[in-house]
Amino acid sequence: MDKLFDLKQNKTTVRTEIVAGLTTFMTMAYIIALNPNLLTGFDVGSPLWNGVFLATCVASAVGMFVMAFAANLPFAMAPGMGLNSFFALVVGNIVGITGMSYTESFQSALVIILIEGIVFILLSVFNIREKIVEAIPLGVRLGIAPAIGLMLLNIGLGSNAGVYSETGGPFYAMRDFFGALTASSAKDSMGSGYASVVLTVVTMFIGLFAIIILAHYKVKGAVLLGMLIASVINWAGQAIFLSVNPFASLATASFLPPFKDMAETTLFKLNFKGFLEIGWFTSVTLVITFCMIDMFDTIGTLVGTASRAGMTDEKGNVPRMKQALLADAIGTVAGSLTGTSTVTTFVESASGVEAGGRTGLTALTTGILFLACMFIAPVAAVIPAAATSSALIYVGILMLAGLKNVAFDDISQFVPVSLMLIAMPISGSIGHGIGLGLISYTVIKVCTGKAKDVSILTYIISLLFLVKFFLVA
Repeated sequence: MDKLFDLKQNKTTVRTEIVAGLTTFMTMAYIIALNPNLLTGFDVGSPLWNGVFLATCVASAVGMFVMAFAANLPFAMAPGMGLNSFFALVVGNIVGITGMSYTESFQSALVIILIEGIVFILLSVFNIREKIVEAIPLGVRLGIAPAIGLMLLNIGLGSNAGVYSETGGPFYAMRDFFGALTASSAKDSMGSGYASVVLTVVTMFIGLFAIIILAHYKVKGAVLLGMLIASVINWAGQAIFLSVNPFASLATASFLPPFKDMAETTLFKLNFKGFLEIGWFTSVTLVITFCMIDMFDTIGTLVGTASRAGMTDEKGNVPRMKQALLADAIGTVAGSLTGTSTVTTFVESASGVEAGGRTGLTALTTGILFLACMFIAPVAAVIPAAATSSALIYVGILMLAGLKNVAFDDISQFVPVSLMLIAMPISGSIGHGIGLGLISYTVIKVCTGKAKDVSILTYIISLLFLVKFFLVA
């Protein structure tokens, strides 16, 4: 293992890497069930849902294995949030344009993902994506990690653990609990869901402070242990205060992967005939849109997480970036062939990096766990969302420390950074945040007589983002 992943050179151990991989897995395991829900309209248990479920596990694992062995970096991959919602919207539009069934339209949209993945493989092989990374100004790069930190805080506190009740929902910790004027107003709006929201809040903060205290005393695997403590608190709370058995779903759960459904609905089921019926202009526009969002989401996650871990060089470049981007591209192609939307590097990788992950062994561990979930998905499903919130909040707070490197006396740095800080958590897109940062940087440089400081590629990327925002958004 040491020779394969250069553990000593990266000052890490097998145990640390495995714990980091497990930590990353626990913070992003939600995607295994959520992705098929979003892509199939919550048609749980249908043949298409089962196919997408397995595709999520397989394509994610393929991307992570390439990340592990080709790039030797600790980043995990899965179908990207936001991109999967956009993919579902595209499928719905294809249904309206062509009159095909949802499954046939889904298979047509997979062709878009295949083309995107092939384009990215070519761009990665010829170092074009790497050149795009280098075109991002240092000031903008410095703001990526803190902006991702705020995004993680927003996910952890704002949207990771929703509760439904007879009065509606979802109800969230920050918006509906802390945002309520009084406790009585919260009770009135949430109904029977109020107790669950209180348990969610208690769980995430006990987990958060457990992680902080364990990390202070330099306990190995502090993030993972904190999540386990939070899970136990949540399970106990469900049993004692809500009279709910948190493990009830395991009694009737099936542990046999639905390979037959996958073979019939998504595995190599690319509908090229249906794709041609969409129209060439719409098809090209969709491919470009998917490419831009995926490219800058991946770049942002890699640069932001690596800089937080001290894995970048003096110019802010990530080692073996070419191989990391190639892993993203291969994962996307694997997703199109097995039946899921664009595979991209997950921001939750930051939790594993914070747990000490520094090499591809972390990514390999997470990938193996994703494959195992084809058989043990019901077990992963009992991990409370509130427990994963604890880790996301903690990592988000740590990533804010990157702001100390920003030159706030330089308007061309602090304005783009400020825009990214607010844009990423609100839009939910790392790529869109970077786009706004690049546009503002370019405009400021041009308007302050420093147009020559901006590279040609930065001008081109800024223009492409303007086109994307106002013409094809």
